[in-house]
Amino acid sequence: MPRSAIIFDLDGTLTRPYLDFDRIRAEIGCTGPILEARELMNTAQRDRADAILLKHEREAAENAELFDGAVEVVAEVRRLGHSAAILTRNSRASVEIVLRRFGIEIDAMRTRENGAIKPSPTPVLSLCEELRADPRRSWMVGDYLFDILSGRAAGTKTVLMLGDHEPPDFADQADYVIRRLAELMPLLSA
Repeated sequence: MPRSAIIFDLDGTLTRPYLDFDRIRAEIGCTGPILEARELMNTAQRDRADAILLKHEREAAENAELFDGAVEVVAEVRRLGHSAAILTRNSRASVEIVLRRFGIEIDAMRTRENGAIKPSPTPVLSLCEELRADPRRSWMVGDYLFDILSGRAAGTKTVLMLGDHEPPDFADQADYVIRRLAELMPLLSA
């Protein structure tokens, strides 16, 4: 039977939201999604934007708090024979800080340094290929529209993690909506 991968977003999914995107955009001097705005910049502007973004991501990684059960859910996913992965638009360095700080063990990750980013399905499909997982048996778990779009386009089931936030307008696009990571486990066995 083909394996399944459980692919987690990082900020707002495993860790409590920390990054202040409005503040980062204001500091960079851009509007809309930061990584897409970055692509329209000249080299000097892009270098400046990268430095600002990396500074904020490092601060977030060093001060991050996990959602309750994050370490246990990822460990249980792996114990049950699923592959656990992280897919984020953050830097690899910031992900590695969080993984080290909290002792989270995963099987693979994709960050913005790996090429295509969410909402593209490419990083989801790339993770599934690396992990020898069937996208149709795999799951994308995240807190933002790009997570849901990326997972849906790749053919995975999608889970929107709300935490304590109210459901956003796009909540109906996710296959499942949860408030706590522990709520994911019964879905995987259903």
